[in-house]
Amino acid sequence: MFLNLPENLSEQQKKRFEQLWLNIMMLVVNAIKFFVLLAFTLILFSFFGDHIIKALQRATQRAEVLDPNRPVATRSANETDEFDRIENGIHVMSGLKVAEGWEVVRGVCTACHSAKMITQTKATRDGWLQMIRWMQKNQGLWDLGEQEKIILDYLAAHYAPDEGGRRPNLDLESIEWYVLEEGR
Repeated sequence: MFLNLPENLSEQQKKRFEQLWLNIMMLVVNAIKFFVLLAFTLILFSFFGDHIIKALQRATQRAEVLDPNRPVATRSANETDEFDRIENGIHVMSGLKVAEGWEVVRGVCTACHSAKMITQTKATRDGWLQMIRWMQKNQGLWDLGEQEKIILDYLAAHYAPDEGGRRPNLDLESIEWYVLEEGR
């Protein structure tokens, strides 16, 4: 071995000494690794610390604002305004039309999925009822009780199929056609 041990030690003592020496060396190596990592972290933080802190603050604020279960009393005025903001009859955070029953729909439906699933879907009252039954049968949706009528009334009134749709086809027989002359 690389150590100069006294010759009067037994083999067992030599092996024990070597093992202790290796343990101390591993401890020193691990300490060096720790301090190198700490120095690297401090250098990174000195360059990007402000950006990291701001990003973490924004992420925390976003998570707090998006939490509908958080009591309003614990929100700042700005958060409450952002959470409850309505523009042009649309609740900004959810995208739902603000009308009678919209808060029940937001509370019940967005517990499982995004409000986008509602706003991008169009169905009759019967179609919405079929979707609710499918969710109850296949997705674990609970019995809505009295809320079901409120939800169906809201969805049927505000997310029903558009009656207008496309413009009607042109009546080609009634159009007066003219021929363009060459050279003009």
